[in-house]
Amino acid sequence: MATTSPLPNSHTNPDGSAVIRVLSYNIRSMRDDTTALARVITACAPDLVLIQEAPRFFRWRKKLAHLAAASGQVLLSGGAPAAGPALLCSLRATVERTEDVLLPLTPGQHRRGFATAVVRFGGARLGVLSCHLSLHEEERYEQSGLLLDRLAALDVPHAVAGGDLNEHPTGRGFRRLATDLQDCWATAPWGTEYTSTPTDPHQRIDAILATPGVEVLGCGVPVGHPGVSTSDLRAATDHLPVLAALRVPAS
Repeated sequence: MATTSPLPNSHTNPDGSAVIRVLSYNIRSMRDDTTALARVITACAPDLVLIQEAPRFFRWRKKLAHLAAASGQVLLSGGAPAAGPALLCSLRATVERTEDVLLPLTPGQHRRGFATAVVRFGGARLGVLSCHLSLHEEERYEQSGLLLDRLAALDVPHAVAGGDLNEHPTGRGFRRLATDLQDCWATAPWGTEYTSTPTDPHQRIDAILATPGVEVLGCGVPVGHPGVSTSDLRAATDHLPVLAALRVPAS
């Protein structure tokens, strides 16, 4: 049963741990109403935005930078160099490093990649990864393993990953990820569950996942969240976003 209580706001605790908000959002190359998109992101007040289907071609960096500025964020990594996934962050984040990763190309299929970073919020250090997995089951399953390998390679005690998994929670790739990581919706459901489609939400194919040491305070689609209107959610893109509040221990 999803809670309807307000999602905790971002803050740093006296023990050095940090409560942060993480938003995962497939933005369909910003082909829809970008003003509505920026309003949704702004209303969610995220510290990290894990984007999928970022612009990848003509003036892609300028488009992403414009979206970041319009929603109170800065561009962290990704976009064209990661084949679509991207990361935005608030000014609360101290950035240690970033890396864009291209995955092995299956002939005839779309190129996939990861946008990754290591950031700090107060005394909390966190690895971050945005992904958009394959439409094809076997390739998607292999990419889920590569995602776990990449999180381990970040060599940080705590990490969060999120994105368009193109798969229901019962799928092999999703289950592979949820074996090692917390499925944040399943751990602390908040808001609503289904992410596709905005006009007929009936399936959960987008997710935020966290390593076991991260405390999930709430996670779900921010329907009814202050400032997030149904009309904006429908106009912004063809997916609904996933918003999570996480408590990250001091490292």
